Amino acid sequence: MEFDKTVELIEKKSKFIGYCLHCKTVEEVQKALNELKNRHKKATHICFAYSLSSPFLEKAVDDGEPGGTAGRPILSVLQKKNIQDVCVFVVRYFGGIKLGAGGLVRMYTKTASEVLK
Repeated sequence: MEFDKTVELIEKKSKFIGYCLHCKTVEEVQKALNELKNRHKKATHICFAYSLSSPFLEKAVDDGEPGGTAGRPILSVLQKKNIQDVCVFVVRYFGGIKLGAGGLVRMYTKTASEVLK
């Protein structure tokens, strides 16, 4: 599967890898998620959010991160930029230093913003 763009950021030894994918269906999102799970078998989390236009559908997934610290911030970036038919995935490898809720929100937001530039 070919993603439209990727970006990698490091914060306190945690690695955040963002992927952007133009998509029209939930099935495309699921296929991309399965691909990322195969590519990043040792990742701690694969969080994502998408916004589809027809039918209108939005979803945010934290994948084990504290509630509202990952998927929701990614979805907020899509909403603020008024972008639809796109899914943003952020793969996180935990680096051993806890970032706290605020740090997680900042890094997921920053990674999503960077991959959408």
